[in-house]
Amino acid sequence: MKLNDAVLGALFIALGAAVLFGVQGFPKIPGQPVGPALFPGLIATGLCVAGAVLLVQGWRGRRNGERWLAWEPWVQSPRHVAALAVLLGSVLLYIFAAGKVGFLPLAVLILSALFMTLRVPPGRAVLIAVIAALVVHFAFYKLLRVPLPWGVLTPYAW
Repeated sequence: MKLNDAVLGALFIALGAAVLFGVQGFPKIPGQPVGPALFPGLIATGLCVAGAVLLVQGWRGRRNGERWLAWEPWVQSPRHVAALAVLLGSVLLYIFAAGKVGFLPLAVLILSALFMTLRVPPGRAVLIAVIAALVVHFAFYKLLRVPLPWGVLTPYAW
């Protein structure tokens, strides 16, 4: 799917304007010429400028016959649509079940499903998923000290 640049430009302008509106409420630091609103404001201004450029380019493209929305050829492929569905379903599954099931079981399940969708043989997919889930868990839990949910594995937490 390809959106016309004018649509993306309008979205960027709206996002930049919302950020500019939001940073107006940031507290001022007494005695300082700049405050916490400076960098978000600069980024929002950049978003608005980039959005305006995209809006103009997209509008010019409309004159040349570009459509507002164009589907890519992969949308016709059931395999690719299934991969997208598995990916989106995995994200939703993790959001709603991670607290109860835990990171490790869900990561193995999700990665296995994604690998099998990409036509990795099932045995190899599960093996790689287990190793990848353990590596990611070690990196986040031990090295970065990010508390990942244990879920059903809470009695075995290390």
